Amino acid sequence: MIFNPVLPGFNPDPSICRVGDDYYIATSTFEWYPGVQIHHSRNLVNWSLVKRPLERASQLDMRGDPDSCGVWAPCLSYADGLFWLVYTDVKRLDGNFKDAHNYIVTSPTIEGEWSDPVYINSSGFDPSLFHDEDGRKWFMNMLWNHRSNSVGGSPKHPAFAGILLQEYDPDAGKLVGPVKNVFQGSSHGLVEGPHLFKRKGWYYMTVAEGGTGYDHAVTMARSRSIDGPYEIHPDTFLITSANAPDAALQRAGHGQIVETPAGIVFHTHLCSRPLPGTRRSPLGRETAIQRCEWRDDDWLYLSQGGVMPFVEVPTEDPLVDPEPTKATHRIFDGDQLPPEFQWLRSPEPEKLFSMTGSALRLHARESIGSWFEQALVARRQEHFVFRAETEISFAPETIQQAAGLTHYYNRHKFHFLAVTWHEKLGRVLTILSCPGDWPDGRLEFPLDEPVQLPADGPVQLALEVDLGELRFFWRVSASEDWKQVGPVLDASVISDEGGRGEHASFTGAFVGMAAFDTSGSAIKADFSRFDYAPR
Repeated sequence: MIFNPVLPGFNPDPSICRVGDDYYIATSTFEWYPGVQIHHSRNLVNWSLVKRPLERASQLDMRGDPDSCGVWAPCLSYADGLFWLVYTDVKRLDGNFKDAHNYIVTSPTIEGEWSDPVYINSSGFDPSLFHDEDGRKWFMNMLWNHRSNSVGGSPKHPAFAGILLQEYDPDAGKLVGPVKNVFQGSSHGLVEGPHLFKRKGWYYMTVAEGGTGYDHAVTMARSRSIDGPYEIHPDTFLITSANAPDAALQRAGHGQIVETPAGIVFHTHLCSRPLPGTRRSPLGRETAIQRCEWRDDDWLYLSQGGVMPFVEVPTEDPLVDPEPTKATHRIFDGDQLPPEFQWLRSPEPEKLFSMTGSALRLHARESIGSWFEQALVARRQEHFVFRAETEISFAPETIQQAAGLTHYYNRHKFHFLAVTWHEKLGRVLTILSCPGDWPDGRLEFPLDEPVQLPADGPVQLALEVDLGELRFFWRVSASEDWKQVGPVLDASVISDEGGRGEHASFTGAFVGMAAFDTSGSAIKADFSRFDYAPR
């Protein structure tokens, strides 16, 4: 069986591509750097992260991009001996505009260095590139209409104004010929995320509709001509949980068709798993896969029936078992950041952190939550119940300096256990918490008094998340028992739906190490290890 989600934790907008016996899924990374995650599999069951291709300033610079902007909805394809990656860098979220710039990069291999980007257009987000049988290439994206007063205005969702199609000339590196709005979507509204698949002379388009919240859906349409007109699937939706409030996989939508060498069809999609009894999804939008089948009417349907996504899905090879979940124990004694970690926005990581050979050294920069240069290195939360630990060596000299362990979503949703300085007590431990205060991002300080620490030496920090509850712990050395610090905090707010809500929060919960120095002196904070263990 395939057990969904196959990519747990923040991995939305999955674009799937097969080359021979190798499958690749590209997912959105938004403001997290490097841009785009690409996972590899040979059986659709077990996946491993193999590349984040947007890794230098000429490809991507997101400093100043607001929360949940940056890299949206990549499309990965293979043709002419090259992998093609299309992506959007979104520079604005609020108001009538998005300022969504679309680019293409290429590489002969997934793991190698990818090209500098070719700029395509800025007319909307969710770009896609289709390689037709005659060798022509077609570029699509949704059209953003800034004239609407709001996304939910009248007529329904006027900002989402259809799917644009235009030919792409790879030799000239630009779009050519007429641009045409080829599909307005169904009455469900909010049409986005287009992908094309060709079979028996039909062009099949799957799109995302309903917004990326609990009304999300994969809608299907087809046409004999690539530029339409497109007729909608008899059931409208191929995949959705919109009318299934008890389904294990919620918010299902936005994915792509892939066909195995044996001709079996699967469709990826994003989904989320809310905490029991809530509509809060701390793991963000995750990637799942559904098995499909072509029926006599030449339409695609879920092979297990209906439109609701399944957790357990039959695969081609019944002998393949999912790999067991394991804890990760990272000792920072090398010269490379372990692959599960990312940082925020900046293409100049040397300003934010370095590997000393015995520690991950954060060079404390702007405040936690900054949209520009923030020294925060973290990994995805992939389990509802887990424990994380680290050890920090840090000698603050002012209240403006702090470093420690954080459970982080964005600038208005985080909890931060920090070593800092107090005028009377010297080096202390405190908690800075922002439990969803949007738009101001004002802090709360859950400790009545900071905890005095020894004047120098390393400190060990830990946190435990149990569904919607978070507890912080500390100790000076391994010979001591762990001591809880502060009250139980609300972990559920570190979620898509916490604070501002699902339609403006597109990433997921991270856990990691952070340091800030608002004096501007860039004090160093050394972390010797980081452990992540699901419970």
